[in-house]
Amino acid sequence: MEADGAAIVVGGGLAGLTTALALAPEPVILLAKAPLSTEASSVLAQGGIAAALGPDDDLLLHLADTLEAGDGLCDADVARTILAAAPAAIESLIGLGVPFDRDAHGRLVLGLEAAHVRHRIVHAGGDSSGREIMAALVQRVRETPSITVIERAAARRLLVEDGTVTGLVVNTQCGPVLFAADRVVIATGGVGGLFLHGTNPAGSFGQGLALAARAGAAMGDMEFVQFHPTALDAPGYPLKLVSETVRGEGAILVDEAGERFMADVPGAELAPRDILSRAVWRHMTAGHRVFLDARVVPDLDFARRFPAITGFCHAAGIDPATQPIPIRPAAHYHMGGISVDLDGRSSIEGLWACGEAACTGLHGANRLASNSLLEAVVCGRRVADSVAATPVRRVRPKVGEWRIGPADPAPVRKILSHAAGVLRDGEGLRDAAAALYPLASAALDGEDGGAGDPALVGLMIVVAALRREESRGAHARTDFPDHAPEPRRTQLHLEEALAVARDLAPAPEMAG
Repeated sequence: MEADGAAIVVGGGLAGLTTALALAPEPVILLAKAPLSTEASSVLAQGGIAAALGPDDDLLLHLADTLEAGDGLCDADVARTILAAAPAAIESLIGLGVPFDRDAHGRLVLGLEAAHVRHRIVHAGGDSSGREIMAALVQRVRETPSITVIERAAARRLLVEDGTVTGLVVNTQCGPVLFAADRVVIATGGVGGLFLHGTNPAGSFGQGLALAARAGAAMGDMEFVQFHPTALDAPGYPLKLVSETVRGEGAILVDEAGERFMADVPGAELAPRDILSRAVWRHMTAGHRVFLDARVVPDLDFARRFPAITGFCHAAGIDPATQPIPIRPAAHYHMGGISVDLDGRSSIEGLWACGEAACTGLHGANRLASNSLLEAVVCGRRVADSVAATPVRRVRPKVGEWRIGPADPAPVRKILSHAAGVLRDGEGLRDAAAALYPLASAALDGEDGGAGDPALVGLMIVVAALRREESRGAHARTDFPDHAPEPRRTQLHLEEALAVARDLAPAPEMAG
């Protein structure tokens, strides 16, 4: 199928919608695996958007908090540029119809979240920020004539010739379709669906990363997976997220005996997420259950302040106003992804990435709360500017026989959760690389049974984690508990990860 010069945006979350809208009136094809506003992590976001808007706040304070959370691996210049654009990003979203929360005087309400020194989180609908923001943007996208939305379409192969994008193979309800395209933007979200316990939709297993990695793109910081410390510990997938803001209001972590085990930790319940997740995980592995107790907050009308959390807690048989909420860590956000520059350009000509699928250097080793939606908006607009400034080339990709079944991350989840969870060690990572190698190599032979692309992404996470012989940010090695002397970021190509795993995998048995 000819794209007639249209750019193709893969992903229906906030980053993809922002990119498509910012490209108007240039023609855009927006591909989404599911109907818009149903299978995107952006919809599930309870926290809002971080922006230095308060009279006691400024860019340097926001930057300092971001660099502190990033634990030595943020790209300071990238971070400064993205954070400086936050006020304008909020204004642009207001212009698109996002109903941010305001006080009785019409001023934006600014919330506090962990590791922020100021109230700077802009919310919409209380704890329903993602849903409200996405509803406004989806409406705008559907009203924009230059955007063609194709739903239930899963991008499965990126075609590259001589280092340049020429096309995209997409599974649709009518079978595989080949789009001839020279400008493709990957905005497919994160990797939480690769873990047994995650807060992302089950379909967020790194498909966009697999697309780019198969095509030869450089991947960055793949080992850094942030585990949110307070996911609702209840059956189902994804786990419901009990927002950072609940702790910002004063809720505390306790165990089944009522002991507040974080009381003596610097920052206590508002310590960075990696510290909280490790503390909760260690307490759980010592045989305890862990709860978030909001009953201690004076005059908190929980149901009014947190209507969405109240609803899903009630559905699980819990009343947060009178009972502590059972919680556990869950895979939440991937700081790594496709290596890109500040304008979203990858190492492959004609391929851009933005949002959680991209690795810009903003987040470093550990994302600061509510910087993710900000990055999606700011970088989505920057990517659109870069794409629009790139001349259109007429390309004719080579046509092949494309028989690609649906991807299935289920065989990967147990392997990755055991080896690359909250706490890691070399032995577990080596075992995981060996276990993932047959699935990943089968994927390249076209015989993966659906687990191939998830296994490729999982393998890159494991190999990057194996190479990082230190603990930093969200990456914690029990066999290397300290920082390395010099901070360094990770660059990895798929063939490198495969080579490492090949050496670790058992040799195939010879036929008798």
